[in-house]
Amino acid sequence: MPIWIDADACPAPVKVIVFRAAQRRGIAVTLVANQRLQVPPSPLIRAIQVSTGLDAADDYLVEHATASDLVITADIPLAARLVERGVPALNPRGELYTADNVRERLALRNLKEELRAIGTLSGGPPPYHERDKQAFANSLDRWLTRQRSGR
Repeated sequence: MPIWIDADACPAPVKVIVFRAAQRRGIAVTLVANQRLQVPPSPLIRAIQVSTGLDAADDYLVEHATASDLVITADIPLAARLVERGVPALNPRGELYTADNVRERLALRNLKEELRAIGTLSGGPPPYHERDKQAFANSLDRWLTRQRSGR
């Protein structure tokens, strides 16, 4: 059950949590980004740099991740593509995307994008807090435990 990380905008604490879980459980982790990444020295952790084209990292993840893998991403359109293919996706705040909630998140994201374009809404996502980090760690642990037990 490999773990993939959409690493272009992934918070550093999320990477650390995943790296620790990988070492503890012997799980392969692959970070994908369109920039050069530093990863800890481990045979379980690798980084792939894709071209700088629009959605190149997303396309790589969609092409290579399978239903037995887990993808960590905050990118809702990418999560929607993955879920459509049966690939589990977890966001850095600990929410596992499903067919139902990813459509809702995508619609909300598109609405916010339109509101920003006309100047009605400003800003981006809220800051990443300790409670987000804990929620992510708990969700990742639950997902890994379920996979190990075959559920």
